Amino acid sequence: QVQLVETGGGLVQSGGSLRLSCAVSGLTFSTKAMGWFRQAPGKEREFVSALSSTGNPRYYADSVKGRFAVSRDNAKSMVYLQMNSLKPEDTAVYYCAAGKPKYSRDDYYRPGAYDVWGQGTQVTVSS
Repeated sequence: QVQLVETGGGLVQSGGSLRLSCAVSGLTFSTKAMGWFRQAPGKEREFVSALSSTGNPRYYADSVKGRFAVSRDNAKSMVYLQMNSLKPEDTAVYYCAAGKPKYSRDDYYRPGAYDVWGQGTQVTVSS
């Protein structure tokens, strides 16, 4: 049974930090590109960050570049999203997703390119 479980969300003040974790089981983690997406109420799911099965390359949405950092630990089947300098507009449900080992650059950004999704974790940033 394939499972992706996100943890680490919560309520934080503007300027604060959170570290999201995604525990993956039931698949060969080291062969999967991993992505982070988010969805705010009334909005479409949007790309946040992604990295290939080897950890490089890594991609970020312009809105989070310089503030967020994605990483993975293939030995632990974990992917992380360190979020610093959080803003109220970062408020959303954050999802991790697993896909192919590697994509063309544009495919990393597409939700439809990923096969398996977690249930999401809520991040709320107060002003």
